[in-house]
Amino acid sequence: MLWFLLIIVVLIVLMAISIYNSLVRQNEMVSNAMSQIAAQLQSRWDALNNLIDATKDYSKYESDTLDRVTKNRTSIDRNSSPTDVAREEGEFRSALRSFYAVAENYPELKASEIYRSTMDSINKYEDNVRHSRMIYNDTVTNFNRYIKSFPQNIFAGMFGYTEKDYFQNEEVTNQAPRWNNN
Repeated sequence: MLWFLLIIVVLIVLMAISIYNSLVRQNEMVSNAMSQIAAQLQSRWDALNNLIDATKDYSKYESDTLDRVTKNRTSIDRNSSPTDVAREEGEFRSALRSFYAVAENYPELKASEIYRSTMDSINKYEDNVRHSRMIYNDTVTNFNRYIKSFPQNIFAGMFGYTEKDYFQNEEVTNQAPRWNNN
């Protein structure tokens, strides 16, 4: 009887270890997906800052406005939440609108190759961010499904794992800004 109980305890410990390792792996996948979003957001800011630097040559006296825009950088990392990303999205869109308001005064800038190629890059990064958000939500779905399944749900609570939040479909994020390159 003692051997039987010992075998049961060992099996439960092995199952707990296996589930814990799977929880860690699933949680890391969610963090990795958020890191991918952070990388795309950083690239998008870099493209906007490159465009602003090029614009400064055209608009020397509006340099202060452009400098305020360039101070914005993403603070998103692998530990950020969808709410943090939504806040950063708003900051980026505000910065882009500020830049675009300045650029409207310079038709020669809008006609330049630097402007066109950088706006194309920003649009590409917008698409990448949208795609990364979809991957994140898929990864969160897998994680949440895993921690809700039996017997993982027992161990997930014991180990402190809870459901992750999804990106919500917001009006602001439904459409990537597309700027007229004319």
